[in-house]
Parts: sequence; C-alpha cells; structure tokens
Amino acid sequence: MRPLLGLAARSAWNRRATLSLVVASIALATLLLLAVDRVRVDVRDSFSQAVSGTDLVVGARTGPVQLMLYAVFHLGGATNNIRMSSLEAIARHRAVAWVVPISLGDSHRGFPVMGTTVDYFERFLHGDREPLVLAQGRPFSGGIDGLYEAVAGAEVAQALGYRLGASITLSHGVGAIPGAQHADKPFSVVGVLARTGTPVDRTVHVSLPAIEAIHLDWAGGAPMPGMRIPADQARKFDLAPKEVTAAFVGLKSRAAAFAVQRHVADFAGEPLMAVLPGVALDELWSVVGVGERVLLALSGLVALVSLAGLVAVVLAGLNERRRELAVLRAVGAGPRHVLLLLAGEGALITCLGAAIGVVLTVLLIAAAGPWIQSRFGVALKLSAPGESQGWLLAAVVATGLLASLAPAWRAYRLSLADGLSPRT
Repeated sequence: MRPLLGLAARSAWNRRATLSLVVASIALATLLLLAVDRVRVDVRDSFSQAVSGTDLVVGARTGPVQLMLYAVFHLGGATNNIRMSSLEAIARHRAVAWVVPISLGDSHRGFPVMGTTVDYFERFLHGDREPLVLAQGRPFSGGIDGLYEAVAGAEVAQALGYRLGASITLSHGVGAIPGAQHADKPFSVVGVLARTGTPVDRTVHVSLPAIEAIHLDWAGGAPMPGMRIPADQARKFDLAPKEVTAAFVGLKSRAAAFAVQRHVADFAGEPLMAVLPGVALDELWSVVGVGERVLLALSGLVALVSLAGLVAVVLAGLNERRRELAVLRAVGAGPRHVLLLLAGEGALITCLGAAIGVVLTVLLIAAAGPWIQSRFGVALKLSAPGESQGWLLAAVVATGLLASLAPAWRAYRLSLADGLSPRT
C-alpha cells in the first residue's frame, strides 16, 4: 500500500499546477465549513449566556419566552408591571441572595432605556460569568444628586457618537414619537460600557428614581395638561419606584431554584412567574436558530462543489493518463492496483486540502478573533476542533474519498489493449 501512495503522490506532483487549484478549493471549503461551525457554536454560547450568574428572572405571569424577550433582550413589552412590595417580599425569602429590579418602556433614538439600581453593574453577568466593564467613565450614582445620569451601552455610544458628558433626551415609549419627548429633563452620559455581545450593548441605563422623575408630570402615556415639573424640582418628590417591569434574582444556592420558582408562582400578592434563564434561552434559540442550520447547509454545498471539482479534474485528465495506466498494467499492476492508485491520489488531495483548511481556520480565528470580539462582542474560542468540527472534517475526507472512487472505477475498467491503442 505504501508504494502505491508514494506513486500517487509523485503522480499528483507531476500535475501540481492543475491539482493545486483543486487543493485550494477544498481548503477554502473546509475553511468555510469550520469557520461557520465555530461562529455558530460561539454565537449560540453567547446567545445562551446573554445573562449568566442570574438564577431566576421574575416578571408578571406570561410565557417564559416572552418574559425573556422583554426582560433580557428588551423586545416587546410586559403584560403587566410588578409591585416593588412583591419584590421586597421575594427578597426576604431565605434562599434569595439578591434582587435587581429593572424598569423598561422608554427609549432613546430607537434604543431601549432601562431603569435599574447600581447593583446591576455588579450583579449582572454575561458570557462565562463575566462582569460588566466600563470602557469609559463610571456607573450612575443612583442618588438624588446624580439623578439625571446615564450609562450607554457600547453599540449606543458607537452608533450615536457619544462620549462622556454628552447630553441625551429620553422618549416615552418605544421609538421617537413626536410630542413624547422628556426634553425638559435631559440626561448626561457618565459612563460607556465595554462591548459584551448581548442586548446590554444596545441599552441606555439610568436609575429607577430617574424613571420616576421623568414621569412625574405624565399620566396615561402623555404629559398632563397644564402641569410641568422642572428637572430640579423633581428631586423634591418621593422618587421611590412603586412598580417595575421585571427583576433578576440571585440565589444563595442554585439547588433552591425550583423551590423559589414555586414560591414565586404561588405568591399571593399578585400573579407572578419566575423562569430559569438557561432553559428559556434554549427554548428561544430553537425558534430563532434556524439561520445557523441554513448557513451550515450552504457551507456543505460549497464543500460538495469543491469535491465535485476534484472528480471533474481527475476524470478530465484520465484520458491523458491512459497510456500511463496501461504501462502500469504491463509491468504487472492489476486492476485493483489502478483503482487503489487513483483512490489514494484523491484521498491525498482531499486530506491535503482539509489540512490546509484547518490551518487557515486557526489563523483566521487568531487574527480576526480580537476584532470580532471588540466589534460584535462574540468571543471566538481558539481551541482544538470540537466534536461537531471533527465530524465535519471526517465528512469532508470521507466524501473526497468517495468522490475519487468514480474516476478510479473508470480506470479500473480500462483494459490493457484500450490503454495501448486508445480510440481517437
């Protein structure tokens, strides 16, 4: 077998100009397959870890996916708010370590605005339990003196060109609606978060008292006629929130998650529900993750086209090699040896292309990974091929071997006389 492989390698080298194009196409197809799979896996991990370190998300009774959509991804709206007194009662449960309330419903130039507490910047984790990091400035103070302070997500700051000290105006509701601006109470950007690859990047963060302050002279989603409370005078009011949209809950032990979940579901004060973020995000991904499978299928088609090119090149050159094969037959090589020779040549070309594709994938991730993480917040892991990538490589090599059998079988059927006296 080894002499045949050596002969196949030398034969391929003699036709290196043509076969190099086939090797390049297989390498690029392998690169595309592995890169797409790597991005697919890491994007899914980033999606499923949009919130980590939070054991439960509490909100008004609705569906788990809907609760995660508006509480974590800030899409859609809550069916009802929940009372702060209810959250305080939940926080007193012996298994609860902390509670971070959030208030949604306002926006800034198309980006969602979220009211929360200063604890949010310490308690909210993403990815592999990574904390929020400020690229510039500091968190809002949360007090009366720093009432109109805001912290912008990375995408907000980049899209709108905000720097520290920028003055921004919030809008009531989602989107910029004429007449729904809180223009009398402008905010100042005191911090810009580093990119996380989560909905945090698209969010403007303010304090819960600030949310109360901008709505003091509003009722029913509109300014109250004849009533206007200036920004400075708003500080004299009781700005403690009475209701919020949802809350992130951390437990002293994750083993108590189901017990606290039942406690919230059975809460007598108002209808509430608590969902496990990981379970709900997996359910949500099953709905929105169709695109990854389509992209992977397209990459597979590219790989098949490249392997079809291998078959076409070998078949096209087969007529030119009929005398070569006939000489091999004349010196004692049997039809089986001819079949193994061409199959081995195709296998070598496929393995070489796949190996180059693996190297190119590693180089691409190493070179572009930091830029992708800083630009999109998706951390591409530079690691050994995982199980799915291993199967993809095996599929490429196996398909290349099967593809090379077509010209090998044709060569197998060539007779000695046909090779020495080819028809013209």
